[in-house]
Amino acid sequence: MKFVLAPDSFKGSLSSKQVCDFMSIGIKKALPSARIVKVPMADGGDGTLETLVNLYHGHYINCDVMGPLGNIVNAKYGLIENGQAAVISMAEASGIDLVNKCDLNPLKATSYGTGQLILDAAKHGVKRIYIGLGGSATNDGGQGMAKALGVAFFR
Repeated sequence: MKFVLAPDSFKGSLSSKQVCDFMSIGIKKALPSARIVKVPMADGGDGTLETLVNLYHGHYINCDVMGPLGNIVNAKYGLIENGQAAVISMAEASGIDLVNKCDLNPLKATSYGTGQLILDAAKHGVKRIYIGLGGSATNDGGQGMAKALGVAFFR
C-alpha cells in the first residue's frame, strides 16, 4: 500500500516535515511494508521557508533585522537553485509570532525587516526572490519593506 503524506505545519508545535516524519512512523508501525511519499506542504506562512529550502536542498542565511515593532530580531532566509534564488518568509522578520499578544498593534507594526532580508539576498547576487506573505504582524501593505529598499513616500 502506498501513502502520500502532504500535511501543512501544526502551528506552534510541528513543522510540516516533522508532521510527515511522525505520520510515517505511525504508518510503518501499523503497516511495515507500506510505501510512503512525503510531500510537506505550506500555505505561504509558517513552514513555507523550511519546506522550500528542504525541497530544493538549499541553505539558510541569518541576518539581524528590524522586527515588526522596531526591535532587532535574528531572521533567516534560504538560498536555493545554487544561490540563484532566495526564499524569504515575511514571518521571519515581520511575523506575528515575534510580538507578544498584548503588544500587537497594526498601526505601529512594520514590514521593514522583510525589506532588509530582500536587500541581503540581493547582496548575495540572487536573480529571483520568492516571498511567503503569511504569518505577518503587519498591515502596512509592504510600505516598510519598500522603505528598506529605498522607496520614499510623500503626502
